[in-house]
Amino acid sequence: MKKAEVVFIPFPGLSHLISTLEFVKLLINRDNRLRVTVLVIKFPHITENDVNTKSLPISESLNIINLPEVSLPPNTDPGFSSMTALLEAQKPNVKQAVSNLTTREGQHGHLAAFVVDMFCTTMINVANEFNVPTLVFFTSGVASLGLNLYLYTLRERDNVDSTQLLLQNEVAIPSFANPVPSKSLPSFVLHKEWESFFMRLARGLKKVNGIIVNSFEELESHAVHSFFSHPDLSDILIYPVGPLLNLEPKTKGTVDADSDDVMKWLDDQPPSSVVFLCFGSRGYFDEDQVKEIAHAVENSGARFVWSLRKPPAKGTMAAPSDYPLYDLGLVLPEGFLDRTAEIGRIVGWAQQAQILAHPAIGGFVSHCGWNSTLESIYFGVPIAAWPLFAEQQANAFELVCELKIGVDIALDYRVELSGRPNYLVTADKIERGIRSVLDKDADVRKKVKEMSEKSKKTLLEGGSSYNYLGRLIDYIMYEASLMKKAEVVIIPSPGVGHLVSTLEFAKLLINRDNRLRITVLVEDKSCGMPCVSGRGR
Repeated sequence: MKKAEVVFIPFPGLSHLISTLEFVKLLINRDNRLRVTVLVIKFPHITENDVNTKSLPISESLNIINLPEVSLPPNTDPGFSSMTALLEAQKPNVKQAVSNLTTREGQHGHLAAFVVDMFCTTMINVANEFNVPTLVFFTSGVASLGLNLYLYTLRERDNVDSTQLLLQNEVAIPSFANPVPSKSLPSFVLHKEWESFFMRLARGLKKVNGIIVNSFEELESHAVHSFFSHPDLSDILIYPVGPLLNLEPKTKGTVDADSDDVMKWLDDQPPSSVVFLCFGSRGYFDEDQVKEIAHAVENSGARFVWSLRKPPAKGTMAAPSDYPLYDLGLVLPEGFLDRTAEIGRIVGWAQQAQILAHPAIGGFVSHCGWNSTLESIYFGVPIAAWPLFAEQQANAFELVCELKIGVDIALDYRVELSGRPNYLVTADKIERGIRSVLDKDADVRKKVKEMSEKSKKTLLEGGSSYNYLGRLIDYIMYEASLMKKAEVVIIPSPGVGHLVSTLEFAKLLINRDNRLRITVLVEDKSCGMPCVSGRGR
């Protein structure tokens, strides 16, 4: 049976890659009429891609292609400009890889669609060249998607400069039930330096045929319904198919003794008694803030597991690293490790899902990255919200003020473009958040437990995400049926002049539309019979 071929182009950032690969697994396990090819782009300083793609199952329905690495032009600034330049440089490699797929369609199936990451919408042009629809995989929530699209509409339709929104106390956003404080808007809409990147991202979202979202209707019911009811969003087709989580233990390529020690220590702690502090693969704090966190943890008297990361060198795109043991004593208050040895553990990189799943964990101090948020909900652990950058402030506002499944530590905290935070969060404020999130009688604990149950049912038959996934597959299969090749047989006159112009026309035809397949019958003069001389695509 010919399969419908879907080409995925994930962004190589760790959180984006993990959720994209989980969706790939979900897709091919749901319907054997689909075949997925993942085009893996490598970025400098990102080494986790190989480990994550190797976690994918071996299947005839799955094809992994590592694209050749490309070099950035000299003196390219780090940040979004380098990311944009690298994606543009990869376009020829993407085009070549997909061209190779289409020449082998007789073996595998019909190219049906591109699915590109929210940061890779520049690849829409490549999909258009192959006359197939493009879907975006949006790795954050539906409310965040609606915010991005609505702010773009304000800019394009009403000429509202998003960077001026800080002058307002709050902004009404259709995908949020309550007005959003301007201090909770994403970093990339509040800084002039990021405006062009944001506009390009949102413009791409408007061009695609549908948007796949790593969320579920039971969690974000207001946001999902806004895409059906609000005139500024109702022209966008969304498929909330989450939560898409990798719940298997992750490794850094070696056995992690710290993780084993932490899990054994957690086994000895009472249920829901431990607070887990972790700020994602890119989260870190300077020495002054680390000391405030340490004072808060110690003063709270709570049992704790703290993932403490060392900041990268300034001016680089590198991720934070683990502190050597001898450096911990320099950044933590004097004597902290000795005084808390019985009630806590400090680790570097952490097995986040594995730790959140442990029954001893009672609260999660988090940066509110979307993957971390979904993991916390899945395991029924309430969040103490401390966002850092990107869309995390909007996520934190949604969790605390809309969904009521989190408590506030510092909703308006933000790491600026310079890499410096907008203020120092005091130990007293952090301590209050820790005590609140560990309160066993708090409403947030009851609400997150209820949402946890819903998150585990939504992908089962009859759940909302199960149904949205079915609709998405129906759409892909319909597009695949339209992409079946039309076979054209050309029989030219054997005269050289006729033959040359006919073959040029055949080339023109197949280069114009990849839905055509050409067979040219040329007379074999040795036997006087026609034979197949060549086939196009």
